[in-house]
Amino acid sequence: MSRKRRQHEAQFKFKGALEAVRGLKTVSQIASEHQVHPNLVSGWKKQLLDEGPTVFSRAAVRHPLDQAVREAELYEQIGRLKMELEWLKKKAASVA
Repeated sequence: MSRKRRQHEAQFKFKGALEAVRGLKTVSQIASEHQVHPNLVSGWKKQLLDEGPTVFSRAAVRHPLDQAVREAELYEQIGRLKMELEWLKKKAASVA
């Protein structure tokens, strides 16, 4: 029988990583308390130390800069297409 993969909430991961960072308990003790593998706790701890408390947030919340860049690219493309349309209208009017 296979077990269904569990997906842990950001708060749960942050709590486990914070306990590991504090160092009051071993990673194995924390893992057994939360019923997860010790490698998960170690990974969460590493992520917390590398990226800070925003590491476990949703991707949409974490990447507003990516959205702004994408938006700028789209506006640039709209501008280019408008210029091409105006050029084609001018050419079509001179041919007809």
